[in-house]
Amino acid sequence: MAGNSHIRVLVVGCGHMGASHARAYQQIDGFEIVGLVSRTPESREALSTSLGGLPTFGDYKSALEQTNPDAVSINTYPDTHFEYVKMALEVGAHVFVEKPLATTVDQAEELVKLAAELDRKLVVGYILRVHPAWAKFVEIARTLGKPLVMRMNLNQQSSGAQWHTHKQLMRSMSPIVDCGVHYVDIMCMMTGSKPVSVSAIGARLTEEVDSGMYNYGQLQIRFEDDSVGWYEAGWGPMMSETAFFIKDVIGPKGCVSISDATTAASDDVEGHTKTGHLRLHKSDTDADGKFAHKDQIISTRDEPDHDGLCCLEQEFFLDAILSNKDLSAHLRDAVNSLKIVLAADRSVHTGKTIAL
Repeated sequence: MAGNSHIRVLVVGCGHMGASHARAYQQIDGFEIVGLVSRTPESREALSTSLGGLPTFGDYKSALEQTNPDAVSINTYPDTHFEYVKMALEVGAHVFVEKPLATTVDQAEELVKLAAELDRKLVVGYILRVHPAWAKFVEIARTLGKPLVMRMNLNQQSSGAQWHTHKQLMRSMSPIVDCGVHYVDIMCMMTGSKPVSVSAIGARLTEEVDSGMYNYGQLQIRFEDDSVGWYEAGWGPMMSETAFFIKDVIGPKGCVSISDATTAASDDVEGHTKTGHLRLHKSDTDADGKFAHKDQIISTRDEPDHDGLCCLEQEFFLDAILSNKDLSAHLRDAVNSLKIVLAADRSVHTGKTIAL
């Protein structure tokens, strides 16, 4: 660690998430960025310029050797995560990695084991876990009784550069795997119950993706406490802008929903974490059988924007390092949600329900 006690961090990947995390490191007293790495010179040089001029690298291995960082922030395509995280841990760095941790459960478990053996902190970017409105959403869902019915989606009508990014992502995983880890993780937090099975359907709506891949999917999970949940995700220029944002939980005592904050397009990444308000409905009725309570609107006006949420994630990462925080539960949950969405992917390909 540097003599000024700053964590010297190497940022890998200079796209949307990498740039947001780099801005977070620069804002937080406790981090010092020692380099920016990306495959394309344009992205790393533009980010470097916007941050006042930072060392840039086109090769990850060389950057590790030359900067000798205390921590590495990995914000690249998922098919690089296993190799990049492993390399960072093996040179003694702590690691923050964007979700998912890896593209297979075996790889994810190997990285968790390696981090423990080397006594390095490994944090996975589950941005909804640091989101105050989503924390409130989970808290209220837990008061609705059991079983719960959890309905969520994140469809994205994409074109141009965003569609290019989606096609790159689909070289290694489907939409229900890539984004599904977030929402399956939230469902597990809401129920506090063990998932027992998952089934899924998918469709390939374009010849622009490989024949073994699908750009639309929906998964359904059953839990031990009889709770159920579904998650839907589709990417591409053919996707509908109707009902692309559904975040809704129903229990015997009522329901709670997140209202979409904006009328922004479905591929607007800022809108993926922005909420309008929470709406709580209680199922109680009076002597006449009419509802005893009006729906309650819970303001989320003061929620942080996307960059603010990335700051919260990096403050968590910094505290994990400085306080020697036990991350075993965090990593167990990260592997568990990955296990569920990968089982859903198998269900799409086999047409069968997968026991968990």
